[in-house]
Amino acid sequence: MAATPPTTPPVKRRATPKRPKTPGTGRKKSSAGKNPPQISLFHGSLLVGLECLGLLGIAMVAVVVVLGYSANRFSGTGFFNSYLPFAAGIIGVVIVGIVLLVLWQKLRRWLRQYSLLFPPAIVLGLALLIVGVAPPEMFSRAFLYYRILVGGKEEASRAALTHQVYAAYRRLDTAQMTKMVGQARPYMAAIEEAATVYGVDGDLLKGLAATESSFLPRTSTDGGHGLFQITRAPAAATLAVNRLFPPEQQLFTDVRYNAHLGAATLRHYLSEMKGDLFLGLLAYNIGPANGGLRFIMEQYGATDFITIQPYLMQLPRDYPIRVLSYSLAFRVGRQEGRLLAYEESKNAVRIQALGIPGLR
Repeated sequence: MAATPPTTPPVKRRATPKRPKTPGTGRKKSSAGKNPPQISLFHGSLLVGLECLGLLGIAMVAVVVVLGYSANRFSGTGFFNSYLPFAAGIIGVVIVGIVLLVLWQKLRRWLRQYSLLFPPAIVLGLALLIVGVAPPEMFSRAFLYYRILVGGKEEASRAALTHQVYAAYRRLDTAQMTKMVGQARPYMAAIEEAATVYGVDGDLLKGLAATESSFLPRTSTDGGHGLFQITRAPAAATLAVNRLFPPEQQLFTDVRYNAHLGAATLRHYLSEMKGDLFLGLLAYNIGPANGGLRFIMEQYGATDFITIQPYLMQLPRDYPIRVLSYSLAFRVGRQEGRLLAYEESKNAVRIQALGIPGLR
């Protein structure tokens, strides 16, 4: 019997392990830029803060401009001509603001898919564009209307006084004022130094010296000395100035000492009158005699420059207006390189945009 050959057992093949699928395999790849790199919490908060800062700035400018011009456009006492249109305008501004904010949120989500820098960059760029492109005269006028709207009676009185200053500037003799500017040049350094030391506007201090002495230092018949016609300065102002000058320089005829004493005296009266520029200048002119301005106001029950004016003589009553008109002339000359005729072209708007020195 033939031998049966041994049967070879079948060789088992090892199963090839399945490779794990890579996440996303077989799916449509996302478009580039949809997954921006992650950033730290600090940098994320910084970007959001910059974005909010830009939005807040744009909103504030819009509110001032819209409400300011609306208040001026619809000013009056008529219900249908003034009150109702202004109220409707405010409601319209709120609705438009909400719509724009919703649209921005949608746009913001889309922009952040590409870069987290896009939203704050666009907002800040838009804010800078508004500041750079918008005419400063337009915003300053809108801000004036807005201040009158919010400030009420006090701001309306202030606006009336500022226009008295503009009218006084308009009446200035250009030739005489140009001559006075020339006379002021030798004393500019001393005045600017004193203005810096005592925190007073330099142009305001120049206007004060122009009113007191026309930059012709002298001793007057009423006892005034030097550039600022110092007679008897408040003790606190004198003490503050004397700390900076040796005894041999503590002379009213010394230009620097006189300028420092004038600036310190003005600062003293401005503080006494709680920052009211018109009352501070009036107190400087009246001085400490007879109890000073504070006593006069208490005697007549006056509370501000408007209510004290009727009780004063013509010269003191006009004193702050004259000082500020000269101060404004110095500012215009410094900013524009020459004095501008108030009534020509758009000079009135430009001059008002420069602002009255010392008046916040």
